Amino acid sequence: MLTKVRLKFEGHEAVVELNDNPASRDLVSMLPLTLKFSDYNNVEKIAYPPRKLSTDRAPFGLKPSVGDLALYAPWGNLVVYYRSFKSSGDLVHLGRFISGIEQLAAMEGEFSARLEVSE
Repeated sequence: MLTKVRLKFEGHEAVVELNDNPASRDLVSMLPLTLKFSDYNNVEKIAYPPRKLSTDRAPFGLKPSVGDLALYAPWGNLVVYYRSFKSSGDLVHLGRFISGIEQLAAMEGEFSARLEVSE
């Protein structure tokens, strides 16, 4: 069964369905967690977990599209794509948003989001 994670931010909610891989399982092990997100390149929202996620045996490589959640391994940050972007071998695909990506994309500046496992 796929794990769903809820992001709560400024009266909104988004839900991402995680892939079953070592990096996404490591993220779930840290939850619940509040992270500061900011915009990057007018393409994505990024946030840094308290420690780097495990990428041991994780599937690298992704051509991100709207709604993808990924790990950018060199920096250790989470990436929420609200625009498509070029393929990168440094990305680990963590999952896809099934709701709320429009609200996330509309957030301006830095904002906090609480991540928790969705029942």
